[in-house]
Amino acid sequence: MFETLSGKLSGVFDGLAKRGALSEADVTEAMREVRLAMLDADVALPVVKDFVNKVRERAVGHEVLDSISPGQAVAKIVNDALIDALGGAGAVPLNLNAAPPVPILMVGLQGSGKTTTSGKIARRLAQRERKKVLLASLDTQRPAAQLQLAQLAERAGVTSLPIIAGQTPVQIAERAMDTGRREGYDIVILDTAGRLSIDEALMDEVRTIRAATDPAETLLVVDAMTGQDAVNTAKAFNEAVGVTGVVMTRMDGDARGGAALSMRAITGAPIKLTGSGEKLDALEEFHPERVAGRILGLGDIAGLVEKAADTLDHEESEKLALKMMQGKFDLDDYAAQIRQINKMGSISGILGMLPGMGKLKDALGDKELDTSVLKRHQAIISSMTRKERRTPSIIKASRKKRIASGSGTTVQEINRLLKQYDAMASMMKRFSKLGVKGLMRQGLSALMPNGGRPPGGGGRPPFG
Repeated sequence: MFETLSGKLSGVFDGLAKRGALSEADVTEAMREVRLAMLDADVALPVVKDFVNKVRERAVGHEVLDSISPGQAVAKIVNDALIDALGGAGAVPLNLNAAPPVPILMVGLQGSGKTTTSGKIARRLAQRERKKVLLASLDTQRPAAQLQLAQLAERAGVTSLPIIAGQTPVQIAERAMDTGRREGYDIVILDTAGRLSIDEALMDEVRTIRAATDPAETLLVVDAMTGQDAVNTAKAFNEAVGVTGVVMTRMDGDARGGAALSMRAITGAPIKLTGSGEKLDALEEFHPERVAGRILGLGDIAGLVEKAADTLDHEESEKLALKMMQGKFDLDDYAAQIRQINKMGSISGILGMLPGMGKLKDALGDKELDTSVLKRHQAIISSMTRKERRTPSIIKASRKKRIASGSGTTVQEINRLLKQYDAMASMMKRFSKLGVKGLMRQGLSALMPNGGRPPGGGGRPPFG
């Protein structure tokens, strides 16, 4: 989402780094480029002005102009200013400090992803916080909206309020709170109706529901893809009903990112959660420092570790690690690795969380990294017998033809897979012989064929 802004800011810092010592004119020119980059990314004009003034004020001080590496010093100031603009370091959790059932009011325009987000939050609170959650649809405007939320509740493993035809949104909200109190629910999520645009009827309805339920959180759901319109929506809702937090959906889209940078300054409310897909587990806490790091190409290692912790099968990973330590590695293990990679999501999304990988992503352009080879490898391995997967050395010409026919691939692809497997298996054997201490002493090159030395080089290889 922030790729355009990230690319332009990287260009500014690269230019500053080449100049060595900076003059005030250099900083002024760089700030002009930053200003243009932010405006192009659809950041609200007042936010851009405030941001650039803050950065320029600090950048023309002695700490930068007299710095040994002024380009890095300016980048650090911009990073700090980005974190401030996004709401300050650290995620802001949902406020659940109220007597149960805690009401959470979901507001926003139609099509922003409000109903799906309600299901995602319900699932998150039920699974992570071990809360008993009741979902209630107050949307009597859109056909089948209440039924949609009931289906989402079932998928999320939570309860939905039974539908009673003819009730008004306020009556549904009051019934939901009453049910929550009588049946011992911890959280009641109230999904209000949206409109295609902001109108007084919508605001009056939300105000009435808010007065009747006194929610601990009023979460505004905005579509990041709508750019400046998302900022205008946030401003209108905040002025009308008061917003305590923002949830930004479609953060995996190709929007310019300006809405996220503008949201805190315009509403005063923090972005608390972000959605990046239709799946019910595609909801994340918003960490301003991590987003700033990704914008400036510094990566998001903490986010990557959390993503791995949430998605990977730890028991399977431990079994695989133990086999690697013992120098054992078969095609079943390789297939397990592919499954783990697929769980992590798109490869380019993972790349975006690694420091310095922005330029590689730029080189790829709009293309997603080709992961079709992994799917073909899965198909090939699935077409093998258990004995073939555990002892690949028995796979000769006739077996290759049978496997190729069963997997819809070619013998050449099977040869490439087996060659790749041989290289990985050899590395695992070297690792088991070398051990962790040996690896630390000799470095990763010791895992390479011939100890990392070119063929024909002098000296005895470590595993001769």
